[in-house]
Amino acid sequence: MRTGIHPESRPVVFRDRAAGVAFLTRSTAHPARTIEWEDGAVHPLIDVEISSASHPFYTGTERVLDTAGRVERFERRYGRTASNRP
Repeated sequence: MRTGIHPESRPVVFRDRAAGVAFLTRSTAHPARTIEWEDGAVHPLIDVEISSASHPFYTGTERVLDTAGRVERFERRYGRTASNRP
């Protein structure tokens, strides 16, 4: 890597406001707010609206969409009827 062209990476706390969970990770962001972490050190803080702790895909609360309606719409468009179904 060339020196002087990459942004500085440092520990930053990302707090999910929906789930109330905080993650300490590395980032190049420069937020103005700070928070005291569990180890007693003060780190920059970024509040996020959604993360893996509150997103339906990761929490297992994802809803199944109405696939029957989609199949019927597909059959209407492309001419498949109930008489020629297997």
